[in-house]
Order: sequence, then C-alpha cells, then structure tokens
Amino acid sequence: MLPIRGIYEVAIKVKDLPVAEAFYLNTLGLEVGIRDEKRKWLFLRAGGERGMIVLQEDKSDWPLQHFAFTVDEADIERSASLLREQGVEVEGPVFHQWVPATSIYFKDPDGHDLELLAIAGRSQRLTD
Repeated sequence: MLPIRGIYEVAIKVKDLPVAEAFYLNTLGLEVGIRDEKRKWLFLRAGGERGMIVLQEDKSDWPLQHFAFTVDEADIERSASLLREQGVEVEGPVFHQWVPATSIYFKDPDGHDLELLAIAGRSQRLTD
C-alpha cells in the first residue's frame, strides 16, 4: 500500500478565469500562489501550505465536478452565513452520520458543486 496522506493539489476547469478568480479569492478567501499567463492557469493556496487549487481556463465543454474543502467545526455555520451574505445560495448545514461530519453545499460561477466539510469533534487547524 502506498503511504498517501492526503491531496495537495486539485485542478478545476473554468470558462472565464477572471470571473472564477474573483469568486475563489473574494468569496472563498483563497490566496494567489502563482499565475501562469501562457497557459491561463492560476494556482491558489487553500489553507496556507496545506494544499492548492489550480484554476485552468478552458472554453471547451467539460463535465462539472464536486470539490470539498475542510473547515473547523466551529466555522461551518459562520461560513454558511458569510456565503449567503455574498449572495451565494447555500444548502445546509447537513450532518453526515457515517463520516461523521457537517457540510454545506454551494456552486461556483461555472456550476461546480462545492462543499465545506467539518469533521465532527476534530479541529482542522495546524497547531505548530
């Protein structure tokens, strides 16, 4: 078995990079890592050094995807309120007994299904 410990980078295809960039920066609060103008890619940090999202502009047709971001349990309700205040339609919170975790669901400007997920009883913050 490989000793995989998580996922560091996920690529998300978008139709309009500036529109997607505004959403992921201003609505979700991700931070710019590096911009690749030649390929029309934008690397964004999700949770500091914990992982990256790569927005890749692609005007062709592609299937919509689902992406989940982790948050602290104490932040799930506040995150739902902040998204709603910014005009984002939010479903939830929904508790998933089998995980166990609480999630909220919403869409990005391209229609990808996004989720904020908080593992029950565990803080996601780094302590070092």
